[in-house]
Parts: sequence; C-alpha cells; structure tokens
Amino acid sequence: MSGEMVANNSVLIDDVIQSSFIKETLKDELTAMQWVDWMSEFTEGASSFKIPSIGEAVVDDYTEGDAIKFRPLDKGEFTMVIDKHKTSGNFITDTATEDLMYASQLIAAIPREESRAILKTLETDIMRLQREQTAADTNTINGGKHRFVATGSSNVVAPADFARAKLSLKKANASDRNLIAIVDPSVAYTLETSTNLVNVSNNPHWEGVVAEGMTSGMRFVKNVYGFDVYESNYMDLIDAETLETVDVAGFAANMFMSADGEFGPFKGAWSRQPRFTSWRDEDREITKYNTSSRYGLKLYRPESLVVIPSNTAV
Repeated sequence: MSGEMVANNSVLIDDVIQSSFIKETLKDELTAMQWVDWMSEFTEGASSFKIPSIGEAVVDDYTEGDAIKFRPLDKGEFTMVIDKHKTSGNFITDTATEDLMYASQLIAAIPREESRAILKTLETDIMRLQREQTAADTNTINGGKHRFVATGSSNVVAPADFARAKLSLKKANASDRNLIAIVDPSVAYTLETSTNLVNVSNNPHWEGVVAEGMTSGMRFVKNVYGFDVYESNYMDLIDAETLETVDVAGFAANMFMSADGEFGPFKGAWSRQPRFTSWRDEDREITKYNTSSRYGLKLYRPESLVVIPSNTAV
C-alpha cells in the first residue's frame, strides 16, 4: 500500500507550490479486455463455472445386418475458475489533507488510478493466456500451425505471417468475421520500415504508410490480410522456449485471433467487479482507500488463437 504524507509531498505544500498544474503519469491504451468473452451468467461470490462441450457427429459406412456404432457426443466440460484476487490500496494522512494545496484533486484521483491499476493487471493477465498453448510445440490443428516463429529476417514479423495466421485459423474452422491481431510495437516499426512498404509502387495497399505511419493511437491504420491490428505495450514475453529450432526466449508473443463473440479464444468472468472502498484509521489519523476485484480467465477455444513469437530487438 502506498500513501500520501507531507513528508513525501513537499512540492505540493501551499507555501512551496508555484504552478496551477499537477503532472500526471502518461498512460497507454488498454485493448485486450474487449476481446474477451465475459460470462454474464457468473454471479458475485461464485468461485467456478462449468460449461459442457459438444463434439461433432461422425458418419459411418453401414453394412446390412451389422450393429450400428454409437458414440457419446459430449466432449467433457470446460471449467472456469476464479483464481485472481487483486487489490490496489493507498492512504493519505490528515496532515497531508490539510497542508497539500491540491489535496482534493489528489483524493479525487485515487478511485480512477486504483481502478486503472487493476485493469492494467487484467490486460497483462489476458496477454499471458498465450501460455496455455503447449510450449515448444506448433500446436497444429487440422494441419495449420497455431504457434510458429515470425519468418522475417532475424525473426521479426513479416506480412506473410499475417497470411499464415489467417490460413491456420481457416483450417481450424475459426470464424473469419472479426480477425484481430494484438502485437508488440516493434511489429509496427518492422512493417513501416520494410523494403516492400517503402517502395509503395509495388504495394498500393500500403500507400501513405511512409508519410503518415502505420498506426493511429494503438490501432493500425491499415488492415493486414484481413486482420484489424492493435499495438500493445503489454505483450507477454516468453521466458524460455525453443520453437521450430529457434530460441525464442525474450520474444514477444503476438496474438492473432478470431474474436467473433462467443467464438473467440478467451473466456473471462468477474466474481467481483472492481469495487472501491475507503475508511478512517483514527489511531493513525489516516484515511485508507482500496479497490479490489476477483476474476478468472482461460483459453476457451484454442482453434481461434495463433501465437507468433517475434524478436523485439529491431
């Protein structure tokens, strides 16, 4: 828990402050949460949730007089567990409240900043769901690789990798109505400076990229082989893994997915939405503030996710 005291806020005391502005930390955009299918059936206080899985019916050749083959259609259950319990706490002393020139603005910012801190942690946890794939394996489904190393020079992402990801999703019967890619900022740099894009005479689709850049905010201006592309500073970095004979430790795990509602790769559930509380500690003349939440996340449809580790050293 961090706290606000006169001792660590001397620059904000009335007899010192000269400016009418308060400096706030720059914040980047959070993008991943919108691509999680959040379970509305989950009730506050629940700790787990089960979803039955239905497989595909099989057709057999039949010979008159033989017994018909019967099989179960269910494929087991998908279990969502609430295993994330997060808190963000701060305090401010009575003395700081009395002496700080901008105490009211500081206190008003606490709920917003605590909530963002939890959502930033959620963003990181969503990116870490790529770890639910089998490491050091191409996670092949119907002949399509769902985990492969970027094929550009020095293992950076190349435009062809987008096409390969789309092919793998198609082979796995994933929906192609809302294709999303969330990539490390180094991917935008790699594409912006690639030879094929600089020479736009051969690539009219990319015309304007050199003059205006690849991105606006955290989103790519251009659609790449059907993917709407978003940059994120929270991509999961691979700890230790050898994939397709390449040491990908430290590579960014870029995620390409079919995010068509319930057919997307990720499921999530809140047992407790971010909840803000505050209370007085009279013994210490301190007011404490806390935002807490409980949630669960899981890879639900492996066939709807392709992970492409890429070198970020560009």
